[in-house]
Amino acid sequence: MCIRVTMRAMERFFNTAGPPNLAEHYVLDPLLRWNLPEVLTLISQRKYFLLHAPRQTGKTTCLLALCDYLNQQGDMHCVYINVEEAQASVEDMAEGIRAMLDALAQQCEWTLQDDFVTQHWQQHLSVSGPMRAFGRVVSAWCHHSSKPIVLLIDEADALVGKTLISLLRQLRAGYISRTKIPFAHSVVLCGLRDIRDYRVNPEDRVELQRLAAAGSPFNVKSNSLRLGDF
Repeated sequence: MCIRVTMRAMERFFNTAGPPNLAEHYVLDPLLRWNLPEVLTLISQRKYFLLHAPRQTGKTTCLLALCDYLNQQGDMHCVYINVEEAQASVEDMAEGIRAMLDALAQQCEWTLQDDFVTQHWQQHLSVSGPMRAFGRVVSAWCHHSSKPIVLLIDEADALVGKTLISLLRQLRAGYISRTKIPFAHSVVLCGLRDIRDYRVNPEDRVELQRLAAAGSPFNVKSNSLRLGDF
């Protein structure tokens, strides 16, 4: 006996378990969830800044929408990466940096159809080591790119200890040197926390406080940006 099961088209619903799919979920325009002119001004001014908000408030959805928007404008290349997987490395900085570089390479391929990072990141990691590899790869990619690069780094505060400090230091070094050495036009770090609340080992706390208080690369006017609640 053959049983035929008929399913009607699924009705759309509100999704809180991750970034929405326009075909399946009701969606508020993510670009209207924050002050887009302010964000675009910070990016045009080549600022490195932070976006933070509690869980399931739409941070990732907003970042993905911003990435699409910037790429559609055609003046910049923008890539979104999620570095949460690097959290599993805990204090193994080399593995954490490796995971972030691999994530960057994958996103460059899928978002921009650019395999430059894929072809070069392992060589830079081998030659420069994890304490410089992320910065060296971003610098080489920016030199290769025909347009300014904007990096949206999600779940940055999921990183801990040496992996977190290394990423921040490499971004800071690239920011300081970018008048002479190509580096990212703008960087957005996104997570649950402001940078002063990032989780590091006690011996690293002084270093993080110094980075947070420095004018660069986290020059976010007086505070970082916070995404509003629904």
